[in-house]
Amino acid sequence: MVSLNKNIIRSILIISYIIVIALIVSGISGLFSYLNTGADRSKMLHTEIKKIEQYLPKVIWQPLNNEGRKMDNQNLNAIQNDYLDAWYVKQVAYNSNKKAGIKDYYTDHARKNLYQTIDYNANNNTRVNATTIKHNLNLDFFSEDGQLAVITDKDVLEYKQVYNKDSLVLETKETSTYKSILLLEDGFWRIRHTVRQNFTPIKSKLNPPIDSLNIKGINYYPQNSPWAMFGNLFAKDTLKKDFKIIKDAGLNTIRIFVQYEDFGKADVDKTKLKQLKTTLDIAKQHNLKVIVTLFDFFGDYAVLNWTLNHRHAETIVNSIKNHDALLAWDIKNEPNLDFKSRGKANVIAWLDNMIDVVRSVDSINPITIGWSNTKSATILKDKVDFVSFHYYEDLEELDSKVIALKKEIKNKQLVLQEFGISSYSGFWKPFGNSKEDQASYYKKAQEIIAKNNLQFMSWTLYDFKNIPKEVVGRLPWRKNAQKHFGFIDKNGNKKPAFKYITN
Repeated sequence: MVSLNKNIIRSILIISYIIVIALIVSGISGLFSYLNTGADRSKMLHTEIKKIEQYLPKVIWQPLNNEGRKMDNQNLNAIQNDYLDAWYVKQVAYNSNKKAGIKDYYTDHARKNLYQTIDYNANNNTRVNATTIKHNLNLDFFSEDGQLAVITDKDVLEYKQVYNKDSLVLETKETSTYKSILLLEDGFWRIRHTVRQNFTPIKSKLNPPIDSLNIKGINYYPQNSPWAMFGNLFAKDTLKKDFKIIKDAGLNTIRIFVQYEDFGKADVDKTKLKQLKTTLDIAKQHNLKVIVTLFDFFGDYAVLNWTLNHRHAETIVNSIKNHDALLAWDIKNEPNLDFKSRGKANVIAWLDNMIDVVRSVDSINPITIGWSNTKSATILKDKVDFVSFHYYEDLEELDSKVIALKKEIKNKQLVLQEFGISSYSGFWKPFGNSKEDQASYYKKAQEIIAKNNLQFMSWTLYDFKNIPKEVVGRLPWRKNAQKHFGFIDKNGNKKPAFKYITN
């Protein structure tokens, strides 16, 4: 028995010894591997820059005609990548008043001024929220040894917000020209010196007023894929059938939605882009015009991420801007609902600049914003081409609110872009409205629309079987009510309200 115990103890000690030796060997191996592997710059850098996801300003290179050594594509791409990273690191540092990452993209000489600015801002409770939108680069010089480059960045389009103690004290959009010297150190191009040569404040350009849109329309989703129009359920036959119903009802316009993440954010999904074009093709076949609402289900207005939003918008707008069925761009659906959670100033600044981006790509088609109420509809009224608002409040007050809105907006057309009422009355809402109540609502609404010469787009063609939780949340009384806003019920039958789908 004693011998058996000794053997057990001996076995435990041997196994423990083997485990300890294995751990030590593994640790030494890991340390050796770390010391013999080049550091991952994204790990070294606290901001972990990934331009494909965080920073994509528009970059235009002038034809290469530099002095010194001939430039190759590999070196040119490296210079561009590190130069843009340097801009982004500086923007992060000025916004956070932290110095992490500066040394990776600026030499000892250049970082002194940056550190001084960061320290000064931190001591004065000041921070700068900024981004660059467009760079026009020219290579002036590339040394024979490939270690030094001089570039001129002409008319850099910059947007800045300056905060003091969390209060916005300055907002500016400007163009500046910079000349920079870059040195190749440790395999990376670092900025040695930068001189700002000039800057010019930007004033927004407005399109001339449009004479008439004559919108009599409806917000559209297919019945089997609400809020998921583009994807695996996309069907041409469904669109053809529905667009014929809409046209035969006497309407001439539909409003559709492009979801930011669903379409791939900055890297737009080509398949869904093709489906969007197909939608406009079918609309044209049925003599319907289309208002395309951008950035649906989007809520990140951070200045540092604007360049990603810009690349997304440019791709979408460029792809269909010349389509005959396109009527207008709606920058964002109900952005004022984000005022409380995202900050009113941030949302408005994003909208203001996004209008400029869309207009820079498409100078022909008009632009609007789909505000959720009449109260917010005057915001940016001088930048949009027509003013759109939604109305789900007491119908008895619509007439007076439209009259008040017309007094504030005298030179722009008004579009009642969303309105409607649910016909749901059931377990979750026993005192809701009936189908007859819905019909009475639309009859009265069309009388007010005609009286005020409003253009309109109702919500929506169909009742839906399923509502995504992202739309109205999980509460059953809200989801069930949202399912019954249509003019056509779940079984394909026209409801009494269909008689008043237009005036």
